[in-house]
Amino acid sequence: MPTNDTINNIYDIVSNPRFINMEGLSGEIPFWVAPYNISKELKVESEIKHLVRKLKTSGFEPLCIDLFELSCEIIEEKIGMEELKQIELDLDKSFFLDALQSTINIHDRFIPAIGKKVKETNPQMLFLKGVGKVYPFIRSHIVLNNLQSEIKNIPTLMFYPGEYSGRSLRLFNLLEDDNYYRAFNIYTYKL
Repeated sequence: MPTNDTINNIYDIVSNPRFINMEGLSGEIPFWVAPYNISKELKVESEIKHLVRKLKTSGFEPLCIDLFELSCEIIEEKIGMEELKQIELDLDKSFFLDALQSTINIHDRFIPAIGKKVKETNPQMLFLKGVGKVYPFIRSHIVLNNLQSEIKNIPTLMFYPGEYSGRSLRLFNLLEDDNYYRAFNIYTYKL
């Protein structure tokens, strides 16, 4: 779980040239997961902001994308938040979830929107946060599976509210979020 010590450890890792240059991955994609306890969400949010500021102050170029904020941007652009609220009032919850997922469209809109932000800012590393806020309409393993076709040239770190064994994700330490074994646990990285 990120704390001041682990955030400082993450800083040490992500600012290391070996990490930035994606060395030692044995051909694997440069995806990392930083699991944390959801009960510490506000603290972790603050620590992520501190990490980004510290990296920028040190001359690095991180890009941090909140998955919830990105979802809201897409909804506003495609149908508008007020229209979505009306759809929620008018439809059964399962139909609303389908309408929401259709609007965000992970393949045609969401992943390309992340790719566009990366191209526009040309960062050295990408951080993803807000995983818990977008559940259940966006699943983290689906983001990671689809992002590998869009982002390959920079390391990507997802802050994950739950457990990551290196083989499977367990959202909120309760919900199996499906198997995903292509990412590395950032806390096991050796400098």
